[in-house]
Amino acid sequence: MGWNDERVELLKKLWADGLSASQIAAQLGGVTRNAVIGKVHRLGLSGRAKTPSSSVPRVRKPRVAGMRPRMRYHGNNALAPQYDLEPDLEDPLANVVPIGPRITILELSENTCRWPIGEPGKEGFGYCGSQTKGELPYCPYHARAAYQPAADRRRQRQQQAR
Repeated sequence: MGWNDERVELLKKLWADGLSASQIAAQLGGVTRNAVIGKVHRLGLSGRAKTPSSSVPRVRKPRVAGMRPRMRYHGNNALAPQYDLEPDLEDPLANVVPIGPRITILELSENTCRWPIGEPGKEGFGYCGSQTKGELPYCPYHARAAYQPAADRRRQRQQQAR
Protein backbone atom coordinates (compact mmCIF):
# COMPACT_ATOMS: atom_id res chain seq x y z
CA MET A 1 0.00 0.00 0.00
CA GLY A 2 1.36 3.43 -0.92
CA TRP A 3 1.54 6.69 0.95
CA ASN A 4 -1.47 8.89 0.13
CA ASP A 5 -2.23 12.24 1.76
CA GLU A 6 -4.67 10.71 4.24
CA ARG A 7 -2.16 8.10 5.43
CA VAL A 8 0.62 10.71 5.67
CA GLU A 9 -1.57 12.93 7.88
CA LEU A 10 -2.41 9.96 10.10
CA LEU A 11 1.31 9.12 10.28
CA LYS A 12 2.12 12.70 11.36
CA LYS A 13 -0.60 12.65 14.03
CA LEU A 14 0.44 9.28 15.45
CA TRP A 15 4.11 10.30 15.40
CA ALA A 16 3.32 13.53 17.26
CA ASP A 17 1.30 11.54 19.81
CA GLY A 18 4.48 9.63 20.66
CA LEU A 19 3.66 6.21 19.22
CA SER A 20 6.55 4.01 18.18
CA ALA A 21 7.21 3.16 14.53
CA SER A 22 6.01 -0.40 15.16
CA GLN A 23 2.74 0.81 16.69
CA ILE A 24 2.17 3.23 13.80
CA ALA A 25 2.85 0.49 11.25
CA ALA A 26 0.30 -1.77 12.98
CA GLN A 27 -2.37 0.96 12.96
CA LEU A 28 -1.75 1.96 9.34
CA GLY A 29 -1.57 -1.61 8.10
CA GLY A 30 0.24 -2.68 4.94
CA VAL A 31 3.53 -0.99 5.90
CA THR A 32 6.52 -2.12 7.91
CA ARG A 33 8.21 -0.42 10.81
CA ASN A 34 11.16 0.46 8.55
CA ALA A 35 8.80 2.03 5.99
CA VAL A 36 7.34 4.23 8.74
CA ILE A 37 10.82 5.26 9.91
CA GLY A 38 11.87 6.05 6.35
CA LYS A 39 8.78 8.16 5.70
CA VAL A 40 9.25 10.03 9.00
CA HIS A 41 12.81 10.91 8.01
CA ARG A 42 11.82 11.96 4.49
CA LEU A 43 9.10 14.19 5.92
CA GLY A 44 11.62 15.68 8.32
CA LEU A 45 9.51 14.88 11.37
CA SER A 46 11.26 15.01 14.69
CA GLY A 47 10.31 16.53 18.02
CA ARG A 48 7.75 13.98 19.07
CA ALA A 49 5.90 13.99 22.33
CA LYS A 50 7.58 12.11 25.14
CA THR A 51 5.76 9.18 26.61
CA PRO A 52 5.08 9.55 30.35
CA SER A 53 7.46 6.74 31.27
CA SER A 54 10.38 8.28 29.36
CA SER A 55 9.98 11.77 30.87
CA VAL A 56 10.85 10.49 34.35
CA PRO A 57 14.61 10.31 34.92
CA ARG A 58 15.95 6.82 35.33
CA VAL A 59 16.98 5.84 38.84
CA ARG A 60 20.61 4.81 38.88
CA LYS A 61 22.30 2.53 41.35
CA PRO A 62 24.79 4.33 43.59
CA ARG A 63 28.39 3.62 42.69
CA VAL A 64 30.55 1.93 45.25
CA ALA A 65 33.66 3.93 46.08
CA GLY A 66 36.77 2.48 44.53
CA MET A 67 34.97 0.45 41.86
CA ARG A 68 35.56 1.33 38.24
CA PRO A 69 33.50 0.15 35.31
CA ARG A 70 35.04 -2.56 33.17
CA MET A 71 36.60 -1.07 30.10
CA ARG A 72 36.55 -3.06 26.92
CA TYR A 73 38.43 -1.98 23.87
CA HIS A 74 37.45 -3.15 20.43
CA GLY A 75 39.22 -2.31 17.22
CA ASN A 76 42.07 0.14 17.63
CA ASN A 77 43.23 -0.20 21.20
CA ALA A 78 46.01 2.38 21.07
CA LEU A 79 44.52 4.11 24.12
CA ALA A 80 43.90 0.88 26.02
CA PRO A 81 45.75 0.80 29.34
CA GLN A 82 48.87 -1.32 29.44
CA TYR A 83 49.56 -3.04 32.72
CA ASP A 84 53.00 -4.17 33.81
CA LEU A 85 52.53 -7.49 35.52
CA GLU A 86 55.04 -8.48 38.15
CA PRO A 87 56.74 -11.82 37.58
CA ASP A 88 55.72 -14.74 39.74
CA LEU A 89 58.33 -14.85 42.48
CA GLU A 90 57.35 -18.34 43.64
CA ASP A 91 60.88 -19.57 42.92
CA PRO A 92 63.38 -16.67 43.09
CA LEU A 93 66.08 -18.72 41.37
CA ALA A 94 63.78 -19.46 38.42
CA ASN A 95 64.68 -16.09 36.83
CA VAL A 96 68.39 -16.87 36.84
CA VAL A 97 69.81 -17.59 33.39
CA PRO A 98 71.54 -20.94 33.67
CA ILE A 99 75.13 -20.95 32.56
CA GLY A 100 75.06 -24.72 32.66
CA PRO A 101 77.63 -27.20 31.49
CA ARG A 102 76.96 -26.84 27.70
CA ILE A 103 76.70 -30.46 26.69
CA THR A 104 76.78 -32.14 23.28
CA ILE A 105 73.94 -34.05 21.64
CA LEU A 106 75.53 -37.33 22.72
CA GLU A 107 75.42 -36.28 26.38
CA LEU A 108 71.69 -35.36 26.39
CA SER A 109 69.46 -37.40 28.69
CA GLU A 110 65.85 -37.26 29.91
CA ASN A 111 66.87 -34.99 32.80
CA THR A 112 68.95 -32.43 30.90
CA CYS A 113 67.74 -29.24 29.23
CA ARG A 114 67.65 -29.56 25.43
CA TRP A 115 67.76 -25.80 24.70
CA PRO A 116 70.22 -25.24 21.81
CA ILE A 117 72.91 -22.63 22.36
CA GLY A 118 74.87 -21.23 19.43
CA GLU A 119 74.61 -22.17 15.77
CA PRO A 120 74.65 -25.80 14.68
CA GLY A 121 77.79 -26.71 12.80
CA LYS A 122 79.87 -23.96 14.39
CA GLU A 123 82.36 -24.30 17.19
CA GLY A 124 80.89 -23.85 20.66
CA PHE A 125 77.45 -25.20 19.74
CA GLY A 126 75.81 -27.29 22.44
CA TYR A 127 72.78 -27.63 24.66
CA CYS A 128 72.00 -25.98 28.00
CA GLY A 129 72.33 -29.21 29.99
CA SER A 130 70.77 -27.84 33.21
CA GLN A 131 68.41 -29.98 35.26
CA THR A 132 64.85 -30.18 33.86
CA LYS A 133 61.75 -29.80 35.99
CA GLY A 134 58.86 -32.23 35.50
CA GLU A 135 58.33 -33.78 32.08
CA LEU A 136 59.32 -30.69 30.07
CA PRO A 137 62.39 -30.94 27.83
CA TYR A 138 63.79 -27.65 29.17
CA CYS A 139 65.02 -26.21 32.46
CA PRO A 140 62.60 -23.77 34.20
CA TYR A 141 64.25 -20.72 32.59
CA HIS A 142 64.12 -22.04 29.02
CA ALA A 143 60.63 -23.52 29.56
CA ARG A 144 59.33 -19.99 30.29
CA ALA A 145 60.92 -18.77 27.08
CA ALA A 146 59.54 -21.68 25.04
CA TYR A 147 56.01 -21.85 26.46
CA GLN A 148 54.65 -18.31 26.68
CA PRO A 149 50.91 -17.77 27.05
CA ALA A 150 49.23 -16.24 24.00
CA ALA A 151 48.40 -13.02 25.89
CA ASP A 152 52.08 -12.48 26.72
CA ARG A 153 53.10 -13.00 23.09
CA ARG A 154 50.45 -10.52 21.93
CA ARG A 155 51.62 -7.94 24.50
CA GLN A 156 55.25 -8.37 23.40
CA ARG A 157 54.31 -7.88 19.73
CA GLN A 158 52.43 -4.69 20.61
CA GLN A 159 55.40 -3.34 22.54
CA GLN A 160 57.79 -4.15 19.70
CA ALA A 161 55.52 -2.43 17.18
CA ARG A 162 55.77 0.88 19.09
